[in-house]
Amino acid sequence: MKLACLIIALLIWFPAHIIAHELPELGDVSQASITPLQERQLGLRIMRQIRADPSYMDDPEIASYLENLGHKLIANSNEANANQLFEFFALDNPAINAFALPGGFMGFNSGLIIAAQSESELAAVMSHEIAHVTQKHLARMIAAQKYDLVKYLAALAVAIVASRADGQASQAVLVATQASMIQSKLDFTRNHEKEADRIGLSILLDAGFDPQGMAAFFERLQRAGRFHENGAPSYLRTHPITYERIADIQNRTRELPYRQVPDSLDFLLVRAKLRALQGNARDAVLQFKTRIAEKRYANEAVERYGYIHALLRAKKYKQANIEWGLLYQVLQSDSIAPMLTNHRLGKTVRVESKGIIADAMIETLSARVKLANGETTEAFNVYKTALKIYPQYRALIHGYAQGLIENEQIEAALEFITRQLQLIQNDPQLFNLQAQCYELLGDKMLKHRALAESFLLKGHYAGAVDQLKTALQNSNGNFYQLSSVEARLKHVQILREEADKAEK
Repeated sequence: MKLACLIIALLIWFPAHIIAHELPELGDVSQASITPLQERQLGLRIMRQIRADPSYMDDPEIASYLENLGHKLIANSNEANANQLFEFFALDNPAINAFALPGGFMGFNSGLIIAAQSESELAAVMSHEIAHVTQKHLARMIAAQKYDLVKYLAALAVAIVASRADGQASQAVLVATQASMIQSKLDFTRNHEKEADRIGLSILLDAGFDPQGMAAFFERLQRAGRFHENGAPSYLRTHPITYERIADIQNRTRELPYRQVPDSLDFLLVRAKLRALQGNARDAVLQFKTRIAEKRYANEAVERYGYIHALLRAKKYKQANIEWGLLYQVLQSDSIAPMLTNHRLGKTVRVESKGIIADAMIETLSARVKLANGETTEAFNVYKTALKIYPQYRALIHGYAQGLIENEQIEAALEFITRQLQLIQNDPQLFNLQAQCYELLGDKMLKHRALAESFLLKGHYAGAVDQLKTALQNSNGNFYQLSSVEARLKHVQILREEADKAEK
């Protein structure tokens, strides 16, 4: 059993057996006694475990899509606090589930993204999770069960270790942990779910998505659970969906005018990429190849995009290059243009020199295919050209920086990365690339300073402290840089102490 499933099933979405008692009245978000700092630190504590697990998808394209969609929804939430931080991430897990952690962290299983038949359905689930965060549902549950939560986290850690060695041992720990947390007030969870439905539906509507997507997705999951009792979707076990809830959503949307919302190209490409990454690589290649041969697809360009990802994963690089040529031909037509009505930038971008519709994900794939076939110069040029159109796209930024390093343009790479870090301050990979540059330039102090920032962004305070101490031990003789590292170490040590206090 994967870590993500354990986190979902045991810690967060308090199904019928994890119900808080003596909590503030619903709707009064000011009465949660746990502080925002404590909530954030608890979330970071859990995220440290999640990021270390193989199921965590450290993919800038998928993360970028979820982040863009999430912040589009948050911008239309009247409940969102300006100081509330949100972070969206994906897990490589076929189970249909999504969850929110303390501190605004939100996880989405690849299985759920693939199962969503429209972007409005995915947005419906995301808006529901956002509502749980803005209404402080998690904070109240944690505040009311603070003592039990310590024992609960300890049991969770045991379950995580057991899950990697012995499935039966893990299951025994899970059962014991669940039994220890059983509470009596079932209505509390149901009321939270109904409140998240109501507020989430409002967010969905105000953000311009089809409000019917919420009821449609929940109803389909409920049918799946009814016919597959032993293998019901995980979302049903962690978010109890009742006929009453679905009926309530349908009643709220019945009088609304019909709204046909086209899926964004990014949504379709992300789903295709996730399909290519699921299961066995050979099976993924065969599935895409068969669907293309039989023309069983809604859009040929999207299907070929996924097929190329599957081929790269299977290390069939020459075939991927051939398929890229076929995808290029499809992109030369305007058949893909209608999908760009809800595009990332809200407009169609045409590269005149190529005569095709450009998309950051497609350009990134083009560079990856070229790199896989040894065409490093061509790949570097793709990154360079695409960045002029999409200067803030993380995958292109990472690829271009890595290309500069591999072409031994270290000074240029360092200048580019440093400039990007002035604009993007929450990207651990950029700091890792910066550290790589400093290492190649022989500056150990600044290398470890950069690594410390990467650790800090991931919530690893101890690791950040160690890196800063190592940086001080490798002084480069620059007084100002040395003073900066010393000041940073003192600041991080304070953060570490505050985090330790918040967890007690």
